[in-house]
Amino acid sequence: MTKTVAYHWHLRKVMNEHGMQSTTDLVPLLADRGVVMTSTQVYRIVVGQPERLNMAFLSALCDIFGVGPNDLIEPYVVASSRRGRKTGTTGTSPASKPSKNRPTRAVIKPADD
Repeated sequence: MTKTVAYHWHLRKVMNEHGMQSTTDLVPLLADRGVVMTSTQVYRIVVGQPERLNMAFLSALCDIFGVGPNDLIEPYVVASSRRGRKTGTTGTSPASKPSKNRPTRAVIKPADD
């Protein structure tokens, strides 16, 4: 059994808790702390789940919202087996469940003539 560590990114939730709805509101607050980013870059980080994170950016977010890194990043373990398992993950995270909004693959059956 192999462990894989994943995480939930809670920046959007933290912004909402502090009354900040627009990602562009974050740009000048970051610039005040020496982190210069475009509104597009900030938008991608807020709505997505970043693969890499600059420590100055993380520190600035913690300072802006008065939170710690654990309020922004929630790690969890996804267990996976090396043998006999080709796709899918198991774990206690809601992210490991299939999404209801994902399209299902179409199956084309031959017509009966």
